[in-house]
Amino acid sequence: MHTVYSRINNVSAMLSTCVMVLLAAISISSYFLVADPKGSIAVSSIQVFPGNARRYANKNQDFAFVNFNVTADLSPLFNWNTKQLFLYVSAEYENKRGVKNEVVIWDRIVRRKEDAQLSVAGRNKYAFRELSTSFKGAAPAHYTLKYNVMPYVGVLTYGEAARTADPVPFPERQELS
Repeated sequence: MHTVYSRINNVSAMLSTCVMVLLAAISISSYFLVADPKGSIAVSSIQVFPGNARRYANKNQDFAFVNFNVTADLSPLFNWNTKQLFLYVSAEYENKRGVKNEVVIWDRIVRRKEDAQLSVAGRNKYAFRELSTSFKGAAPAHYTLKYNVMPYVGVLTYGEAARTADPVPFPERQELS
């Protein structure tokens, strides 16, 4: 006859196989849930000031301060497998040396469908600086509202909910008084 340990091993192997098959089915079914969130982003003002970064104390760099307005309905992204959304506003531009940059300037985590109606008039949360010292000669920037859907089970999904229609140029540097 089989021992108690052998029977426990067989039952636990069967249960773990069933759980894995269930998780795989949930993950695969998530691919068929397609959502198209709608939103808009507008940049109301940009100011550029000189400054010193902490790491590069002897290097002057330009810092940009961006005021923006974001409205979006992200509720279609929530379904039975959505744990939370990670939202972020990024600035995409090319500096005068031809290097393409993408900088995250604001973010937020949305955990409930009720909070997915977004209306934010804000300012960049993180430092927006140009490492090559100056925004002068840089190409105008596109600002985008992007999201990352974090499911309970399955693969992370990335997408874009809003983008500025036209690129926004950087103004001339303002000197501090």
